[in-house]
Amino acid sequence: MRAKDSPGRGSYTPVRTKRSPWGFIILVLLIGVALIRNGSHAESGPPQPTSDSAAEHRSEAAHKSSAPASPLPGPLPASTPSRVVIPAIRIDAPLMPVGLDPEGWVDAPPATEKNLAGWFKDAVSPGQSGTSVIVGHVDNQTGPVVFYNLGALRKGHRVEVVREDGRTAVFEIYGIEVFEKRNFPADRVYGDTGRPELRVITCGGGFSKTNGYSGNVVVFARMTDVR
Repeated sequence: MRAKDSPGRGSYTPVRTKRSPWGFIILVLLIGVALIRNGSHAESGPPQPTSDSAAEHRSEAAHKSSAPASPLPGPLPASTPSRVVIPAIRIDAPLMPVGLDPEGWVDAPPATEKNLAGWFKDAVSPGQSGTSVIVGHVDNQTGPVVFYNLGALRKGHRVEVVREDGRTAVFEIYGIEVFEKRNFPADRVYGDTGRPELRVITCGGGFSKTNGYSGNVVVFARMTDVR
């Protein structure tokens, strides 16, 4: 499930750092998330993000100057997320906590589970100040699974995360892109923006039966509501 550093495997390299984007010592993924080695990859392949769906690169000052008329909700306290719902692509899946294995690779839910996603428990929980991360497979040996249609999302679509404290953190997508695993922009994807944000990640990009997927689809979203 986790490709090593063999040529063309779409691998990532774990690197130690003094401070992670989440404020403590962990391994930072510099070249993406290898969520599956070789999936079934249907003839047409999973949807891929369009060029106009890229997240805008703006400074913090620009973000503040373009703040919406209605203030965004403040950050929530920590609470384990239990479910992710993405109405636009009919995702309604339970979440399990995932961490890093002994070799420093990010784990993912079992590839045999078609409707299960993972919350990276070493980051903040969705709704806290900082960047939370949800991962899931795009397909497995039998066909499409939970995040197969992630690349079909567009700006303005919502991602809802149900938390064990009874609150639902609602995130609005402001960008969706596919990045090559060999040049994965970890700082941009995982960095703390000072607001409650969410990244949803699966495999994407080019595919071959020998090498698997070459990239990762990354959804960028910020919290806009709490229910």
